[in-house]
Order: sequence, then C-alpha cells, then structure tokens
Amino acid sequence: MNTVDLHVHSDKSDGSFTPSQVVDLALAKGLSAFALTDHDTTAGLKEAQAAGKEKGIEVISGIEFSTGYPIAGTAEKDIHIVGLFIDENAPAFQKHLKQFVDARIVRNQKMCDRLRADGIDISYEQLLEAFPGSVITRGHYARYLFEHGYVKSQPEAFDRYLGDHTKYFVPREKITPAQAVQLILDVKGIPILAHPTLYHLGKDQLNSLVQNLKEAGLVGIEAIYSTYSAGEERQMRQLAEKYQLLISGGSDFHGKNKPNLEIGTGYGKLFVPEDVLINLKNKRKELFHV
Repeated sequence: MNTVDLHVHSDKSDGSFTPSQVVDLALAKGLSAFALTDHDTTAGLKEAQAAGKEKGIEVISGIEFSTGYPIAGTAEKDIHIVGLFIDENAPAFQKHLKQFVDARIVRNQKMCDRLRADGIDISYEQLLEAFPGSVITRGHYARYLFEHGYVKSQPEAFDRYLGDHTKYFVPREKITPAQAVQLILDVKGIPILAHPTLYHLGKDQLNSLVQNLKEAGLVGIEAIYSTYSAGEERQMRQLAEKYQLLISGGSDFHGKNKPNLEIGTGYGKLFVPEDVLINLKNKRKELFHV
C-alpha cells in the first residue's frame, strides 16, 4: 500500500533540509506524496514541486499557521492549523503572509535585544545570515545558541532562553485558529487541526476547540502523528468521528532539528496510508468543485 506524509517542513521555516532535499528524502522512503507545510510561509513550494515533478512524486501545496487561542484563566494557547491544497499564489493570501512575517521580524528583533542585554552575541541580522531564506523561528534561535556554544543542546536553549516563560520570550501578534481556517478555505484549501494532543488541553477544552473550529469550517484532524501512542491515535479518531471530520496524518518532519524523526515513518512506527490523501482530495472536490 502506498504511503504519504501530510506534515513536513523544510529550511524555509524551521526544518534543516532544502525543499529539493526533502523531495529526495521522501522518494528514498518510498512515499507516493507529501505536503510541504512550512510555518506561515509558502516560500519553498515552487522548488519542491519542480523537483517533485521531475522525479515523479506528488508535492502538495501546504502551510502551517501558528495561531493564538485564548482560554479563560490560562495563558493563550499556541494552536497550529495545517492547510493542504492551498492556492499559494492568491494575492490576498500572500498579503496576509507578509503581515505574519512582519510580525515575526518585530518579535525577533525584540528577542535579540533581550538576549544581547545578558551578554549573548546575537542579532536578527546574524540569524538571517546563518539561516538565509528562512522565516526565523525559535527553532533557529535554538540551533544558533547551540552552534555558538551557549547551550549543550537545543532543548536546553528552550528551557533557558526561548520558552514562553523565560524572560527573553516575546510573543507575537497572532490570528485565531478560526481565522486561519477561513484563510485556508478562501484559497480552496483543506484546513486541518494539527497534533491536538500536544496542546495539553482538558477533554472539555479540546472538545470546545474542535466544535468551534468545525463551525468555522474545519475539515480534518491530524489523527496520525509521530508521537502518538495507540491510545492517543484512537482518541483522535474518535474525536474526528464525533465531529464528522476527516483524518489527516504526518510526521512533522524537521530534519536535524528533530533528531531521529524521519519523513514518512516518524520515530519508526508512523504509517499514513494513501487513502487518507484520497479522502481529503475527494472532500476538496465536493467543497470547491475543482
């Protein structure tokens, strides 16, 4: 049976491989298709799709939006919405993406200022030089701090410098999950709630989130994912069935930035059958008559 991977990152966001290299890795794994879903950017899609066309593998136009979800009595949750089959060339869509990039730039400059104030030799310009062509995320900070000897591992970088509760962290302005769903629908894409278990929401909170997003137009849930236990996958499938949502699945591959996690197979047990992709394609035809 053919397999696919519908959640993959390149070095255009916080992965470590170029889009063309990701294509080669997907071919080596025997995938029939994968979705490039970089954070808040479509910068790698043309390169990946050209390489995929040349080498005979389907590359699906995707994106992963980082959104802010307010929960009463707690800090805002970072919720990720994956968009599949998007029309990335739509002018209004690209205008929104530029606004997200601009917000990241302001945040990154402020974070660099805070780190420098405590003696760390870092600037936004240095990050751009170290990671050319990338949308700078906290993953890039972690690599930079590790490679320059400030920490002994990238997880340590998050613990000491980059986590939400450190004094160096600066939140950026985000859209809501429902707004991300609408942005994806506006360009005839399929919106998917990414890795729900990672948000550590209570059962009632997660049900509320999914119900709200279903009403906003959510089409699927990432019920197959690299870190899920069998029980977690079963729970996500049940949640999808409860709200009449389709199943999606992916590795969340980041290359060297998530060691031992491989495209297509995750930590060794991931398996996303091609039927998952076919069902999503059929739903898109039903919704948009394409």
